[in-house]
Amino acid sequence: MTVPAVRITLVSRPGCHLCDDARSVIAKVAAELGVGWEERDIDQSADDLARYSEMVPVTFVDGVQHDFWRVSEDRLRSALRQPFHDP
Repeated sequence: MTVPAVRITLVSRPGCHLCDDARSVIAKVAAELGVGWEERDIDQSADDLARYSEMVPVTFVDGVQHDFWRVSEDRLRSALRQPFHDP
């Protein structure tokens, strides 16, 4: 069994209701399209905290910032239908 390549990264914060919503959308779309995803706690990275503190949750596709605050299922699906590119 091969593990799908991680294409989505969610930068989140514990206790964040928007992060919970984003996580649900990402999990659903990733499962539908067979892509991997990961989650990073913004409070564990000084760089993330400095860059994205007011924007959580922040979503990246293939290492490129895709969305913040809200995740659109349709926009995420569309981005994931594009070939993988290395930023």
